[in-house]
Amino acid sequence: MTMISGDVIAILGPADETLVAEVIATGATQAELAEAFAWANNDEALFGEGRRLPTGRIAVLIDLLSADEEEQDK
Repeated sequence: MTMISGDVIAILGPADETLVAEVIATGATQAELAEAFAWANNDEALFGEGRRLPTGRIAVLIDLLSADEEEQDK
């Protein structure tokens, strides 16, 4: 099921409209976004669990979330 902006904000919290639109454009599900959010915020713990690096839409979402964090850090 395609997410709407409220779905994205429910997972990410307050977010830039551009980021929300980019996330929706990936066609990802809420579960995929939640997993990407977990990876973007705590990849060491997930590596420690022996998880493999994500691919596909989850990897794209991680890139979007990481780029947004880098911009905020500037």
